[in-house]
Amino acid sequence: MKKDATVSNSGKNRRLFLRNSVIAAGAASIGAGLLPGSLSAFAGERDEDERAPITKGDIAILTFLQALEQVEADLWIQYSELGGTQDNEVSGVNGGNAAYMAALTILDGDMPQYIHDNTDDEISHAAFLGAYLKSKGASPVNLDDHFRVFPSSKASGANQSFKGDGKRLTNLTQLTIDTSFWTRYRSITNPDVDLGAPFAQATGDGKGNNSLLTGGRFAAIPRTDGDTTDANRINAIAFTAGFHFAFIEQGGTSLYPTLAQKVNNLEVLRILLSIGPSETMHFQTWQDKAGNANQGNPPLTVTDPVNNSTVTFFDLHVAQGETNPESTNGDTLQANLIMPEPTHFLNDGFPPVAIIRPTSTKLGGAVAAVQSFVDDGLFLLDPKTGKNSPIVGTLMRLAEEADEARRRF
Repeated sequence: MKKDATVSNSGKNRRLFLRNSVIAAGAASIGAGLLPGSLSAFAGERDEDERAPITKGDIAILTFLQALEQVEADLWIQYSELGGTQDNEVSGVNGGNAAYMAALTILDGDMPQYIHDNTDDEISHAAFLGAYLKSKGASPVNLDDHFRVFPSSKASGANQSFKGDGKRLTNLTQLTIDTSFWTRYRSITNPDVDLGAPFAQATGDGKGNNSLLTGGRFAAIPRTDGDTTDANRINAIAFTAGFHFAFIEQGGTSLYPTLAQKVNNLEVLRILLSIGPSETMHFQTWQDKAGNANQGNPPLTVTDPVNNSTVTFFDLHVAQGETNPESTNGDTLQANLIMPEPTHFLNDGFPPVAIIRPTSTKLGGAVAAVQSFVDDGLFLLDPKTGKNSPIVGTLMRLAEEADEARRRF
């Protein structure tokens, strides 16, 4: 085995030397048309590389992502039914909830269309990944068979007969939302390099000192029409949703590039590199819109009588902005600072660069993604005991298998 590996490596080195020699010659003679013809000599080798078999690790990654996209599709369908543009393309066909839609449009007048389109995207991700797995002889996961345990909202617009019985995979009525994503990209620090770097929550007193949505459990959709009769309450529910949208999509923004580093087959890599950026497009949209919550108004404090929790929304357009020198304290909160600040990457010996972060398995991998959903309350059955839906065990098993995948050289 050792001898074979040596021969193989020698062959690769020889091909690399020849390829580099031809490229160098082509660069010197490009006027004579040498470069295109010379490179074509290596087309067969490239084709052979692209036909590298799909590994068990590749399948584990695809299976986990296909399962997680089902979770995302489930929660987005609920948002679309109540707050999205109503048509037959996704499940928002019952007219929506007028009060909820009006509150969402405080964040942006196009929110119903954005919600509809994000829903359509997540449905397509889950369907494509499932079909691709089948095409490779692998079995996709069907979470609906065992884990739809949460009832639909009883508010006008919710589909009470969703998939026959109205049951859902996710719970959007008892969320504890980590909004540290807000300052992660506004800060000049990177959690992969700057271990323990602080990232303030999205609001509080305008300086990140008080948490917004981490201090209790909050509804992001109206549970009944009773939630829509008080303007302040339905506004708070819609603002909570706005921050939750960004929380969900920030996770996918990091997850796809993290898992892409473990892929072997180039077609599988192409899938991850093609789907992942769409998650980033979603995140960029949602963090921009969430910043419009309560703009131009004094602090809005609302108590949820069901969850017995209180939330306060501040105007983030007048919050702490960029400083000079730029802060490493994760306290930059200004709403319109939505472009990622250059930060440390790989190590702090390199100059800062604008990147997706985190992209390490520890902080942005599959297990980390599932744990963030658990902490968010998406699967919470009983807030008194902390009991979650049994879906958590299945997702964790799939996540561990995905994180264990390794790229082979």
